[in-house]
Amino acid sequence: MGKLRIADRDFVEASNLQRQTMFTERDAAERIPKAIAAANHIREINSEIEVEPEITDVNHSNIERLVTDCDVVLDGTDNFATRYLINDACVKHEISWIYGAAVGSYGVTMTIRPHQTPCLRCVFEEAPPAASAPTCDTAGVIMPIISVVAAVQVTEALKLLTGQKRKPSRLADAV
Repeated sequence: MGKLRIADRDFVEASNLQRQTMFTERDAAERIPKAIAAANHIREINSEIEVEPEITDVNHSNIERLVTDCDVVLDGTDNFATRYLINDACVKHEISWIYGAAVGSYGVTMTIRPHQTPCLRCVFEEAPPAASAPTCDTAGVIMPIISVVAAVQVTEALKLLTGQKRKPSRLADAV
């Protein structure tokens, strides 16, 4: 049996549906928290997976609790501050994590294996200034790039979880 922890502070909105295929119109109409909606749908797909939804803002006060007993962390966040929190906690606790981001039709992923590969801070010492990078709100995002980034992240996670020692994928660019 597997276990997933899903942490998200947001609620499902109709504007999410074109790019976040885990959610339904009913989830949006009922304004269900994303973590709860995702957990419900995962349980419908596979009832043997233990899903722990956390309706929370990932921040400095809870990041270590959220990651410490994880085998791997997948990043689906939408801001650099949270990504750096994830990076620092995962490096500290030697937990592999997979960075992923998409905006417009551009997407990137990076698999970070502490003390084996560069971490996010190794590649990007400092986060860009707030509001300097395009966001889904300012530039939009098309669903196919989300699918590509998520597929790479899941592939990398499966490789890590099954002990495959091949080199992780490099920073990937799908345009």
